[in-house]
Amino acid sequence: MPEKRTTTAYALLGLLSVRSWTTYELAKQVQRSLNWFWPRAERKLYDEPKRLVAGGLATAVQEQQGKRPRTVYQITPEGRAALGDWLGEPPAPRTLEFEGMVKIFFADGGSLDQLVGTLDAIEEEAIERMSALAEMAAAPPVFPERAHISALTMKLHFAQEDAVLQWARWAKEQVTQWESARDAGEWDWAGELARLVAAVRTSAHTRSSGAVCG
Repeated sequence: MPEKRTTTAYALLGLLSVRSWTTYELAKQVQRSLNWFWPRAERKLYDEPKRLVAGGLATAVQEQQGKRPRTVYQITPEGRAALGDWLGEPPAPRTLEFEGMVKIFFADGGSLDQLVGTLDAIEEEAIERMSALAEMAAAPPVFPERAHISALTMKLHFAQEDAVLQWARWAKEQVTQWESARDAGEWDWAGELARLVAAVRTSAHTRSSGAVCG
């Protein structure tokens, strides 16, 4: 039975399909691109390429750069075929790793100041990430032939960061009405939930009507 490959394996195959890389270059590219939506790739960066080589999906060539040896990885025809097959499969459901939201979820175990501090940190990070995205968008594309793909993905990244930023600012305004992290005081939490349900139903109705009209 063939080994089941991870999403990280295919993500690195995707990078190798663009060009050959050393491990150091792969690490830099992962930080620049994949970490926005697949941070696990960095954690497995030094193991996964070796598995790709063992599976015949990539080759590893030892080179000498000055006095330092380096390993250059390159995709094989079998690797390109495997990547193509994987791209045709349905994607797995989305997952989200967001420690700040874990702290918000259990904020009633701490103080209101701690809650606001977490919201401050979330707001600041969103601003920093939006700034980084803007710099990347304004810079000349590293791979011009793939600029259209970058534009497609960065649109979502920016929208996500903007949503987090707007939510953090909204949340800070709401908690100013609370007595403590355990007591929301006069804050109309039931009204907020009702508005959320109404918005979801309106959105679902709009989609349904659009499908019928289309």
